Amino acid sequence: MDFFQIILWPFKWVMSWILGAAHTALDWIGMDPDGGFTWTLSIILLVVIVRSALIPLFVKQIKSQRAMQALQPEIQKLQAKYKGKTDQLSRQAMAMEQQALFKEHGTSPFAACLPMLVQMPFFFALFQILTGAGAAAERGEGEAALSAAQIHSFGEAIFLGAPMQDTFLGSVGENMNVAVIIVSVIMIILMSGSQFFMQKMLMSKNMSEAAMTGPFAQSQKFMLYILPLVFGIGGINFPIGVLIYWTATNFWAVGQQMWIIRNNPTPGSQAERELNERRAVKGLPPVGKAAQEAAAKAEAEAAKPQQTGQRHQPKRKSKKRR
Repeated sequence: MDFFQIILWPFKWVMSWILGAAHTALDWIGMDPDGGFTWTLSIILLVVIVRSALIPLFVKQIKSQRAMQALQPEIQKLQAKYKGKTDQLSRQAMAMEQQALFKEHGTSPFAACLPMLVQMPFFFALFQILTGAGAAAERGEGEAALSAAQIHSFGEAIFLGAPMQDTFLGSVGENMNVAVIIVSVIMIILMSGSQFFMQKMLMSKNMSEAAMTGPFAQSQKFMLYILPLVFGIGGINFPIGVLIYWTATNFWAVGQQMWIIRNNPTPGSQAERELNERRAVKGLPPVGKAAQEAAAKAEAEAAKPQQTGQRHQPKRKSKKRR
């Protein structure tokens, strides 16, 4: 067992245990244990459990993204300060000041990518479980926490005419399987399309005006196109079961993000303006940046000297008697 396998082993055990427990639960309620639909639901339940466990990290990601957006004006000032200075001392000074800003606001570019990075070991673990299921079934063995019977069942499972462990690349050429190709293409489109929609929604609805320019906006635009491309290219080598897992994961993320954008948007974003419009219709006070502006305006009004509304007549000077 190499170093990579040693690292992935606990993740494989956790993922396989959850997958096996979900499959057993569906078997108990009367579903066909060898059916592709049962295994599909088991994978979807796996997504629900894993993503629910990652909600605290998702909340941290949201806070980090908003802190990064709020920092954009300061970062742009810093870039203007060191514009044209290419010497090593200037670059080091700029990097140190940037790090000081991140530390002061309790965020970093890395924190915004944390949930994606945390998911990757789980994804690779599931990938190895599902790709190794066929070989394990031939040997009559289990795989991590999955029993030999469950591995054999998964190896025989069919989803919409496509074996769950087959891939797009493995189904072209001499061993062509049209059902696998069609199902793979549909799942890859759904997987990549949902990723693109999620990033596009974030940029158009939930970014403040200050964050729409500068390096943060450039990184978001880069992710808008590169992530769907990565999913699309990588998807041709994913087993059907992995495509189901990642598509369900993206749909979960889209729903989660839509709820956040609608109910707790970024201050100063288009989504916040829409939220305050809905609150105004219901007669509720504004929230976020609009609430802060309203509070500042009320404080300024309160600080003005109050007028009584009565006009004071000027006093007439008394005339001297002659």
